[in-house]
Amino acid sequence: MPEAGQPLHRVCASDELVDGGAGVRFSVRREAREIGAFVVRFDGVAHAYLNQCAHVPMELDWQEGQFFDSAGLYLMCATHGAVYAPDTGLCVGGPCRGAALAKLRTEEREGAVYWLPEPPFYPPDAT
Repeated sequence: MPEAGQPLHRVCASDELVDGGAGVRFSVRREAREIGAFVVRFDGVAHAYLNQCAHVPMELDWQEGQFFDSAGLYLMCATHGAVYAPDTGLCVGGPCRGAALAKLRTEEREGAVYWLPEPPFYPPDAT
């Protein structure tokens, strides 16, 4: 449960995410810059990350919302082939082995997936 007063930002309906399937993109803000993020489902749990490869800060998806490899087991960077564990964001293969994606805190309730902003990431419309 979030702490009292902690904002929740709805990302998508829970049923929009299928294990190993397409993800849903959203935006976060760090300082004055808007950054892409995404949420996917793996082993029944929603996981969210910044949409930036740990090797070079480029977006991972090879088509909008397509983050998983063809088997639906790993997240894969379309640019350099880095492979990430979808539950932890740890790079398990490729040029950034041992590094990790920046994980964002999520919560699922009442049929929706929410992002819980924590420093240094804020909603794009926050002042």
